Amino acid sequence: MKKALLVSHSDKSAASLSELLRSEKYTQISVSNNATDAKILAEKEEYDLICLNAPLSDESGIDVSKYFASTTRACVVIIVPQKNADEINDVLTQYGVLVISKPINRHLFHHYLQFTECFKMRILSVARENEKLKHMVEDIKLIDRAKFLLITCLNMNETQAHRYLEKQAMDLRISKLQVAKQVIKTYEN
Repeated sequence: MKKALLVSHSDKSAASLSELLRSEKYTQISVSNNATDAKILAEKEEYDLICLNAPLSDESGIDVSKYFASTTRACVVIIVPQKNADEINDVLTQYGVLVISKPINRHLFHHYLQFTECFKMRILSVARENEKLKHMVEDIKLIDRAKFLLITCLNMNETQAHRYLEKQAMDLRISKLQVAKQVIKTYEN
């Protein structure tokens, strides 16, 4: 189920863009007619896509595009008048906002959205890998802390402390991390 937030000052534009998004398999589409209300909606709900039809009633759309790009995981697309497209693109590209010029070509719009989804999948993959690496670093820190406690409390050298953690893990059939946590619990009190 794909969710989109559509921000458009015009009800007519919002209706036609909603139809276009539905044809792209967005099943839940929230519509706002200004940046302020859109920010409130984005705080309450997580969206796959945030599509802004610029200019908005309370701003140009550039600042709120930057805001969404920096505070949400959504793909952010801004639709702008053709005469401003290059200038706005130069400003927003560094924020990861896709700029589409009006009038919208249905076929190109489809490809733009596919591109944003591919980009989002790559970003999520990198984020997952980053989380995995953070957990590994935290585990290493705990194991090193346990080794330090074994060295200071039991007068082991680093090799002996390392071997102790490995042997305990093997003998007890638990992970080295679990042994390290037990050592920390025992010797840090």
